[in-house]
Amino acid sequence: MEQPEVSGTATGPAGRLDLLAIGEAMALVTPANGERLDTRAQLALRSGGAESNVAAMMAALGLRTAWLSALGADPLGDAVLSEIEGAGVDVSMVRRDPLRPTGVYFKSPDPDASRTRVYYYRAGSAASALGPESVEGVAGLAAIVHLSGVTVALSPSCAALVDHVVGQQRAGSMVSFDVNYRPALWQGETPADRLLDVAQRCDIVFVGLDEAHALWGTSSHADVRALVDKPAYLVVKDGANCAVSFDSSGTCSEPAPFVEIVEVVGAGDAFAAGWLAAHLSGAAASVKLRVGHWVAGQVLRSSGDLADVPDVASVLRTVADPSRHAGS
Repeated sequence: MEQPEVSGTATGPAGRLDLLAIGEAMALVTPANGERLDTRAQLALRSGGAESNVAAMMAALGLRTAWLSALGADPLGDAVLSEIEGAGVDVSMVRRDPLRPTGVYFKSPDPDASRTRVYYYRAGSAASALGPESVEGVAGLAAIVHLSGVTVALSPSCAALVDHVVGQQRAGSMVSFDVNYRPALWQGETPADRLLDVAQRCDIVFVGLDEAHALWGTSSHADVRALVDKPAYLVVKDGANCAVSFDSSGTCSEPAPFVEIVEVVGAGDAFAAGWLAAHLSGAAASVKLRVGHWVAGQVLRSSGDLADVPDVASVLRTVADPSRHAGS
């Protein structure tokens, strides 16, 4: 079947970016008062997406970011685009598709924040039609190009896009990849080899210890590094316990500070944003992990995927003081 053209021209931003995030963002429908969906609560419309969340949080930290994607030429797409642009992210590389819709997902909060459920309605969305041709010319636009395993799962053309980005000559860009294993997107398939192959070809990889176990059967941080041994930087997150990074200087572990959790969705994206912002600031391995924890903590305390944060220089000063970091 011939694919319809996506309207709009992705001209791209002028000048070098700190981060270019590539992937789908959807309209997020969530109860405004934190109740479950089945209570017929009053609903709020927001936007959400793993890659756009990282771009938005890094923009909040004072970095120059852009998001490349596609949205339907519909009111939901208008709302998503407006929110992400309002967060300070350049959206000039987002195309509008007149034939495919903007994806939607619903969040049903639970008093136990770890049990909040998310329901996706994204089949046939505008972003699922992205492909290698959508990212022609992006090499070298940013210091870091950020992708996630969600995009690999969306469609064969999206998987080909990821392969193109990680395989092309990068013109000085590093590729960051958050494994983001979402079983529901794989329709019962366990894509262990597929996601490992992508991770091995990236420069920076984020993965949860639990998802690494589900995918690859690993049981420790060291096991994950033994398997994912090609990236220059590997960060293994262990929920509320700690995060461990591996690079040429060795292994570094930082405990996660205690946080009163309101909502867990988006915290992983916030951690990646904080780590990447600190990395671009030239911070040491331990400091990058502390910044990641601190930024994630702000999102864990909020009911949305994003949270207000100061610039990265202020966060670096905060985490340099252990007493301020622990109580933040």
